[in-house]
Amino acid sequence: MTTAGQAQQTIQQLSLKAEKKIQKQLQAAERTAEHNQERLLQIFQEERVSSFHFHSSTGYGYDDSGRETLDRVYAKVFGTEKALVRHQFISGTHAITAALFGVLRPGDHLLYAGMPYDTLQTVIGFSGDEPGSLADYQIQSEAAPLNEEGYPDAELLIKRLRPETKVVAIQRSKGYASRPSVPISLLKKIITQLKQQRPDLIVFVDNCYGEFVEDLEPGHAGADLLAGSLIKNPGGGIARTGGYIAGKAEYVEQASARFAAPGIGLEGGATLSTLLEMFQGLFLAPHIVSEALKGALYTAALCEEAGLHTFPRSEEERTDLIQAVILEDRSRMIRFCQAIQEASPVDSNVSPQPSAMPGYEDEVIMAGGTFIQGSSIEFSADGPMRAPYITYVQGGLTTAHVKIAVRHALKVLAEENLLMLPKGQ
Repeated sequence: MTTAGQAQQTIQQLSLKAEKKIQKQLQAAERTAEHNQERLLQIFQEERVSSFHFHSSTGYGYDDSGRETLDRVYAKVFGTEKALVRHQFISGTHAITAALFGVLRPGDHLLYAGMPYDTLQTVIGFSGDEPGSLADYQIQSEAAPLNEEGYPDAELLIKRLRPETKVVAIQRSKGYASRPSVPISLLKKIITQLKQQRPDLIVFVDNCYGEFVEDLEPGHAGADLLAGSLIKNPGGGIARTGGYIAGKAEYVEQASARFAAPGIGLEGGATLSTLLEMFQGLFLAPHIVSEALKGALYTAALCEEAGLHTFPRSEEERTDLIQAVILEDRSRMIRFCQAIQEASPVDSNVSPQPSAMPGYEDEVIMAGGTFIQGSSIEFSADGPMRAPYITYVQGGLTTAHVKIAVRHALKVLAEENLLMLPKGQ
């Protein structure tokens, strides 16, 4: 039986080793944050963001200069011609759905690079039998295989192209999958090869969890269309809801017609009291993302020192915020997530349990004592209850909170004999 004192002492020793191991990666994360902060500052200044842009509109929301300025800022941030940023987007899945339905028509073919995460599988029609899916509209969809290393591969995608293929979609983050995430450098290479083969293709990128982790964004790599959620990276932990679509002007306009209505598109949508938080959240995003990224690096390093397998490993480069910890046991995974919840600032008294969730085939356990419900930029740990019982740790408004929570989780596992810690030195 490991006592609380023994576990605490061992984890402190392992923590020191973990922090020493990731010094170079932490410094790199801070350099990226400073680069992106400077880029954002310049864009805000170019667009003359002013205090009157934070005033809200009501009703139809016509002629809202704040909303229009925010759209232009987002377009520049993501290296695209145009953007649609709205608090009315329910989630990243909602924004992605609007983007895909905006550009696809019955009889078109959508080719995904690998299998997308569970909620998108439902949207596409790969799983479940929900009304209103792409399949329901006679839009054909297919998942191309990944290469041996788990990355999207241009040659494998080109082999699956059909004359009716209109969109190739790439998910930047691994999501709930045991594959690596896609760096911007590889994304650019894939897009270049696809366009050489078929210049007419629309390349869509699911940008969730990847914003501001690298110096560049998918638009800079040649993506035609991309989408994400404001309660992930670009909301900076302040935006309470919403999402964005960015890309070439004609494709964003098509998506806006799907999001709102034909003839309304980008021209309407009351902003209510959301503009200030969306502007300020975006400006804070490089720093908040850096805090979360440093927390992910620490999580990987400490869990490795504790004898657990992780991916990516602590020494590997990052292109998103998601840190997978392989727990290999159902009870250990449940208790780990419960301990993360115990170390949360909100609802620390709640004990999460595996349960069914819309869009997921397996039960899912979700630990997230967040100020904003479901916020993935705030610290959370979750995952589907299936072997090898991987918990996906993500977010963190402060690195300090991530460190405290992960240490607590490992301490609980050790005290309850769910994890045998190596002897401290």
